[in-house]
Amino acid sequence: MTHRIASDTAPERAWFKSSYSEANGTACVEIAHLRHTAQVGIRDSKDKNGPALVVPSGAWAEFVAAVRKV
Repeated sequence: MTHRIASDTAPERAWFKSSYSEANGTACVEIAHLRHTAQVGIRDSKDKNGPALVVPSGAWAEFVAAVRKV
């Protein structure tokens, strides 16, 4: 896992809101698939120019699968 500035991680058009984000918009997570590096960027939608976590795509897929089981 690495930390980067979100705007340096992926272009704005690459980010999308996670379907697991709250409907009221107070706890929204956005992700960007970084296909050229087989990684996923994760950021807080309220801080688009703030930090982003970057994790391997496989780790993200495992996380999402575990969340779906809950």
